[in-house]
Amino acid sequence: MSGIVFFATETLEETVGFYESTMGASRWLDQPDCTILQYDNMLFGFCDRESAETDGTITFVYGSRADVDVMYEKLSDRATGEPVENERYQIYQFFATDPEGRTIECQSFDHETAPI
Repeated sequence: MSGIVFFATETLEETVGFYESTMGASRWLDQPDCTILQYDNMLFGFCDRESAETDGTITFVYGSRADVDVMYEKLSDRATGEPVENERYQIYQFFATDPEGRTIECQSFDHETAPI
């Protein structure tokens, strides 16, 4: 089984468009007032509501530090800092925000992980 994390949004099409064009997600399912996106093995959705939910972090995992650097170049105007090595978690990462202020993390693991 899989799961989906949903967020309320005030700007459904703009928010979905950002995740499609900038983050590389694709539409998995369109519903009357919700759109579910897929990025690799992650499903996440946005539903048109009167106020946006912006708590939490949506983390995109990449295969290498070079891939993280490419995303930093795309998101540098939204990034809160440059990519850094995080020794505690053995990752390379940076944070940015989406159009409504949600936190996005782009990271790669500096160690082997089990396949999903």
